[in-house]
Amino acid sequence: MESNLKEWVWLSSIPGIGAVKSRKLLEHFGDIHNVWSATAAELAVLPFLNRKDILNLTNVKFKQDVERHLENIHKNDIKVITLEDELYPAYLKNIYDPPLVLYMKGTIQEEEKYLAVVGSRRATSYGLDMAKKISRELAECGITVVSGMARGVDSFAHMGALEVKGRTIAVLGCGLDIVYPYENKKLMENIIESGACLSEYLPGTTPVPGNFPARNRIISGISLGVVVIEAGERSGSLITANFALEQGREVFALPGNVNSIKSTGTNKLIKEGAKIVTGIDDILEELNIYFIEENTKVSFNKNLQDERILRGLDNDEKKVVECLKLESMHIDNIARKTGFGIQLVNSILVMLELKGVVEQLPGKIFKLKL
Repeated sequence: MESNLKEWVWLSSIPGIGAVKSRKLLEHFGDIHNVWSATAAELAVLPFLNRKDILNLTNVKFKQDVERHLENIHKNDIKVITLEDELYPAYLKNIYDPPLVLYMKGTIQEEEKYLAVVGSRRATSYGLDMAKKISRELAECGITVVSGMARGVDSFAHMGALEVKGRTIAVLGCGLDIVYPYENKKLMENIIESGACLSEYLPGTTPVPGNFPARNRIISGISLGVVVIEAGERSGSLITANFALEQGREVFALPGNVNSIKSTGTNKLIKEGAKIVTGIDDILEELNIYFIEENTKVSFNKNLQDERILRGLDNDEKKVVECLKLESMHIDNIARKTGFGIQLVNSILVMLELKGVVEQLPGKIFKLKL
C-alpha cells in the first residue's frame, strides 16, 4: 500500500472531490493509480465531474503538494487507512459515501463492534451521568464506544469507556494534529492509548463548522447503532441520528424531562420511532447481541444466517440476500458486491420485498426483514 499511498492522499486532498465522486472515479478507472494518471480527455466523459473538478484533478500543484501532506502525516505519527485496507471498518465501507481514506492515531481492531453515543454539548448533569454510565457498561460488554470528542455528552461517553479500560473511538471534524476542543488534550491522549482518533481530514485542517455534519456520517456509519443521550431541537446529534436512519442503523434515545429543552430532540426521536433506552439491555436486545462471560470475552450473535430466509429463493436472490446478512446496504453497494447490473439488482430487490424478505429504508438502503 505504501507504494500508492501518495495517490490516495492526493485524491483525498482535492477540493470538490468528495467521498461520492472519489468512489465513482475508482469504480470507473478500476484502481487509484489509474485515477492519478487520468487525462483531462478521459475525465471529461464522466457526467458526475464538472469543469472545475477536471481542472483540479489534472492540476500539477495538487500532486506536488502530496509530499508536504505525507511529511505532516509522518511527523504527527498518523496512519492512513484506505478503502482497500483490510482494517477499514466493514460497516463504514458499505455506506453510500464512505471516506476515501481514514487518518488515524491509535489502533482499530478487526471484527470490532462499534456503538455510537452522542448528545448535547451543553448537557444536564443527568445527561452527562447517563452518557458515562451507558458507555461504561457497553465497554464492559466488549463494545467499542464511538463519539465525536465534543464537549458535554461526547466527552463523557469516551470517559465512561476509559474508566473500565474499554476501547473507544473519537471521530474528529479537523486534522488529527489539532486538539478540538483544546481542553480535551488529555482525553485525546487517553483515547489514542485505548482506541483511536479518526478523521477524513488531512493534518492542518481546522475545525470549521461545515466539517462536523460530514464527520457525523462517519460516527453513525461505523456503528451498529446510535444512542442519543440528550439533544435540543437543533442539536447536531439529530443529524447523526438522521444519518443512522439513512444508513440503516438502529437509533436509540434516552427519554428526558418533557419540560427540559435538552430533551426536546430525544423525546421527539422516541415519538418518531427511536428505541427507548433506560439501560444497555434495551440496546443489546434490539441489536440481537448477547454476551456470555467466558474469560471476560464477549460472544456476539446477530442471528442473521437463519436458513429459513433462503428457502424458495433463486440463486440471484440468494446472492443479494448474502450481501445483506451482516448489515443494511445501499443499492449501489449491492450491485458492486454481487457484480449484477443496477437494473437487475433493482428487480431482484422488488421481488424480495414482495416475498417479505427485505425492506427498503430511506435513501435506497435495503435490510433483511427478520
